[in-house]
Amino acid sequence: MKFSFKNDYVLLHWKDRIWKIGPDGKLIPKKDDVGEDMLNPLTGLPFYETIEEGTRVAAKRLNHMDLGIYMAHEFLVELASLVRRMQIQLELDGRVPGNSGTFSDTLDGSTNKIVLDKTLTDIVESVVIGTTVLKVANTEGFTAFSQVTIFDDLHSENVIITSIGTNTITVQALQHNYKKGAKVARSNVAIDTTLSEMGIGDWQTYNVVLVEVV
Repeated sequence: MKFSFKNDYVLLHWKDRIWKIGPDGKLIPKKDDVGEDMLNPLTGLPFYETIEEGTRVAAKRLNHMDLGIYMAHEFLVELASLVRRMQIQLELDGRVPGNSGTFSDTLDGSTNKIVLDKTLTDIVESVVIGTTVLKVANTEGFTAFSQVTIFDDLHSENVIITSIGTNTITVQALQHNYKKGAKVARSNVAIDTTLSEMGIGDWQTYNVVLVEVV
C-alpha cells in the first residue's frame, strides 16, 4: 500500500428527509392527477409531501462507506508495520552502531534490505540415488556454486549446484530418490505476513479434470 498525503475519500454528504406539516399539524399526503392519495404499493400507506427527500440508504452508498473503512484499516496496518520496522532498526543501531538494520526482517511482506530468494523449478523426470544431472522445467535464476533444496512429499536434502546447462542442473550426488515433479528451490520457506511467521513450504499435488466444451 502506498502512503498518500492527499485524502482521496469522497464524502457522501447525507441529508435528512424532512416532511411538510399541514395547518392541522399533520403530514400532508401526496395526491395523484385525479386528487387521490398516492399509496405505497408495498405497505399500503400514503406517500407524504416533503421539503427535502433526503439521502436514501442503498447498497452503493453503504459499499462506498465500507470501502472507506477497509482502506482506513489497511492504512493503520501498514503504518503499524512501518513503525515496527523503524523500532527494530533503531534497536539494531543502538546495539551495533552503523548496522542500519541490515539484517532485520519483520516478515510482514515489506523487506528491509533482505530479499528472500524464491527461485524454484520442477524436476521433469524421476531421479534415483546418486543422480547428479537433473532435468528441470527451467533454470532461470539458478547459479553455479549456490545451495538449493530438493524435495518431494517423502524426502528433502540440500545440495550445491556445480553447473547449469540447458534445462539441466548438475548437483552433488543425491542421497534419495525423487519423483517427477519434485522441487528444486533456493529456499523452501513460506512466510505468513498476517501472523509474521516463517514456516516450512508445502509439497502440493493437484487433481486436474479435463472438461470437453462443445
